[in-house]
Amino acid sequence: MSTPHVLVHRDPSVLADAVAARLITRLVDAQSAKGHASVVLTGGTVGIAVLAAVAATAARDAIDWRHLDIWWGDERFLPTGDPERNETGARKALLDHVELDPTRVHVMMGPDSGLTAEESADSYAQELRAAARPEDHGPVPSFDVMLLGMGPDSHVASLFPGRPALYDERTAVAVHGSPKPPPTRISMTLQSIRSAAEVWVVAAGGEKAGAVRLALSEAGPVQVPAAGARGRRRTLFLLDRAAAANLPPGLERVASP
Repeated sequence: MSTPHVLVHRDPSVLADAVAARLITRLVDAQSAKGHASVVLTGGTVGIAVLAAVAATAARDAIDWRHLDIWWGDERFLPTGDPERNETGARKALLDHVELDPTRVHVMMGPDSGLTAEESADSYAQELRAAARPEDHGPVPSFDVMLLGMGPDSHVASLFPGRPALYDERTAVAVHGSPKPPPTRISMTLQSIRSAAEVWVVAAGGEKAGAVRLALSEAGPVQVPAAGARGRRRTLFLLDRAAAANLPPGLERVASP
């Protein structure tokens, strides 16, 4: 796994714009190299702000949206169209404004599909396996970029500290009794997260500073899930100044205006 690098931006707005620009560049580079690209989206305030920033720039047209695979790291187990679903926020902010191939938008199904949470997770795991190419060397695609938010408790996706999902060797699991509502969710596991070529943890706000410090220290991923969020080739912690206020000493850090 790669060693994390930290980039600090002035405030949440500048952070969202910077991540959006970086994301466009990375996806265009991937498509230029191999003709297609893949990204794993996240929800939350900053995650959706990044997507809105992508939608707002003319540079978005550099992406060949028809040849982009879109996944989610986690989803609230709620009906299609529910405003609390990550998918709903992503569609409103960006996906409804670009020309996508619907077969390449990989949604985690909710209860309106007729599936239980466990069945939805199993279905997503099967979809991940079907999309994996021989060069991926595993049951999950080597995503070009995985975007992850992070909570003040250091959770990423719907992997909460000390919970059973952190021990699970499957690629996607149902999560029950989430400490953050709604209680039932679907989540990729650390195995899937670590399959990504690049993992970008995006966090803003002073309430995240303690979790950021732990995630970049020697903490274990069972108690600090973000400490296990690492990409195979690159790991970035993209932060605003408030979230970066308590970084471990000696950590490599790049400050932005």
